[in-house]
Order: sequence, then structure tokens, then C-alpha cells
Amino acid sequence: MVRADGPTPPFRVCFVCTGNICRSPMAEAVFRSLIAAHGYDRRLEVSSAATGDWHVGERADARTIAALAARGYDATRHRARQFDAGEFARYDLVVAFDRSQERILRGWAASDPDLGKVQLLMTFDPDGSGTMEVPDPYYSDPAMFDGVLTMIERATTALFRQLEPGIRQGVS
Repeated sequence: MVRADGPTPPFRVCFVCTGNICRSPMAEAVFRSLIAAHGYDRRLEVSSAATGDWHVGERADARTIAALAARGYDATRHRARQFDAGEFARYDLVVAFDRSQERILRGWAASDPDLGKVQLLMTFDPDGSGTMEVPDPYYSDPAMFDGVLTMIERATTALFRQLEPGIRQGVS
């Protein structure tokens, strides 16, 4: 769709977890796959970042890559980065995985509109388990990574479905 002042800019989503090597790369890979499968490459953009700088420049955790690969997703090119408060202007939605990340991101928000961009991922999952947090699998085993990926797939798919009508119409 083209607006009077030019093409409609893409709707931009950033998934933010603690280190950007487990949960947020999972969500980015799943959401990127949904975007590609529905042909919305020019209408939706996705990225991921961390609240902390511990893993900047590193690949996603090997267990993240393995869990994603087992379900047909690719995160082998991922490199961790830290979210910067100045990026709020770039994104339409900044998605956190737990209350700690939500608190940090809200603390970095410089305005009410920026605050409104910060949401917990599980708020998008109407069939969720009642929890608002996606647990950090970093100190756990591969089975935990698989369980976390299941939660992320369900919630990111629900988020995608909520955004899709507006994206389909070219409204962001």
C-alpha cells in the first residue's frame, strides 16, 4: 500500500531477552519464518537484542540453534547485540520475555509512546498457561530449550495473527 506521502513503512518488532542468545533469537527465527511464509517481507521486520552486554557478538547458544534446527528454523547467522534506548524510535513493538526485562526496557523508555511499545510476549498468547513469563533456559538442559521454544512458537504465532490484518491492509 502506498500512502499519500510514500510507501507504508514496515511494522518493526524487536524481541529482547537478557543475553540475546536463547529466548530472543528463538522468537526472531520463528517470527522471521512466519513473515517469509506469508510473504510479508516488506511489511514486517524483526530483530532481537539483549538487555545486558554479556554476550554481544556471540552466536546463539548451541542448544538454541539445535532446538530451532530440529523444527526447521535457522539461527546460525545470529549474533548477539544489546538493545539501546535510542532504538525505541525505530521499533513499533519491543517484546520482553520476563518482568525483569520489561522493567529494564520501561526504565529506558524516554516517553509514554515508548513505554507503550514494551509488551510481554506471553500477553499475546490467549491459550497460555496463565504465566506471563517465558523461563530462561540458559542454566538448564536441551529439554528446557525445547519447552521454551514451544511457548515462543505459540505466542509469536498469536502475535503474528494479531498483526496480520493490519499488515495485510498495509496499515502499521
